[in-house]
Amino acid sequence: MSGTSLDGLDIVYCCFDKTNSKWTFKITVSETVSYPDEIKRLLIDSFYSPADIIAENDWLYGKYLGRQVNIFCDKWNIQPDYIASHGHTIFHRPDLSYTLQIGNGQAIADETGITVINDFRSQDINLGGQGAPLVPIGDELLFGQYDYCLNIGGFSNISFNKAGKRIAYDISPANMLINHLCNIINLDYDKDGKIAESNHVDSHLLHELNTLDYYNKPYPKSLGKEWFDSNIIPIIKKYQSVLTVEDLIATATEHVATQISNNITAHKTVLCTGGGAHNKHLINIIRILSDANIIIPDDTITDYKEALIFAFMAALRINNENNVFATSTGAKYDHCAGIITTPAN
Repeated sequence: MSGTSLDGLDIVYCCFDKTNSKWTFKITVSETVSYPDEIKRLLIDSFYSPADIIAENDWLYGKYLGRQVNIFCDKWNIQPDYIASHGHTIFHRPDLSYTLQIGNGQAIADETGITVINDFRSQDINLGGQGAPLVPIGDELLFGQYDYCLNIGGFSNISFNKAGKRIAYDISPANMLINHLCNIINLDYDKDGKIAESNHVDSHLLHELNTLDYYNKPYPKSLGKEWFDSNIIPIIKKYQSVLTVEDLIATATEHVATQISNNITAHKTVLCTGGGAHNKHLINIIRILSDANIIIPDDTITDYKEALIFAFMAALRINNENNVFATSTGAKYDHCAGIITTPAN
């Protein structure tokens, strides 16, 4: 799993079991591989590259993923039955009926000799959906005991069961925004939210962020880098000349917490995962604003739940069971997504 925040490559080795129509899981081994500079640059530059370079990068990144899987398997002496790969999102424009995640499935399969399931989003786009969020299938079948499942990654997203249907959508930019501001002062992120906690929230900037049109749109809806670049960056640039970066970080954090809180009902249980769950100041603000029971699980679930669920989607795909909820993405109907690729002999 590779997210928009470019933290690195999440790899998990997990097992799934289905007994009496109920799925259970176990994560045996997990780790995050930091991207070397050349891979990080490849992923960043692909957004701005011509088609032939993107096609080349698709193969290069696929081979890189395959090599990392081999290293991981050798290190832990494991032999997986399948590889589930989300890839790395370069473009996501459901409004224009396309999405692209690079990390070629054939390249991964040939590098590892293991069958690969990838490209989980395209089919949903073809069925009129957003191609996101996809994790609600796991939220429902693996974590259904919680009222809400909240993930705070590059973007924050949420899912919940409403009248027997799983509803899900992207809430707002999260780590993508905070980390972007931290990068200006040569930091990767705001550890524990200490910068935000120690600085000033600007009411004018906060109001401008909180009144973006997206927040009033009905679900299903999803966000991508294109939206972030065209809607968030111009606002940030406008305030950079009048606010310190530290105050921008404080205000951005308040904005993220506000939008998340606006989508949570008081006194409900909320399973909170993703990198943002480690931002203690952000979580404290959400707790205050929402008056909900925010539950941070152990670090393995917090950091690897998304990778776990894409592995689960692959297990469902192999089992020919639906792994995408139409109520979450807006597709015409529930469906079974993912391309199965076998290694060349």
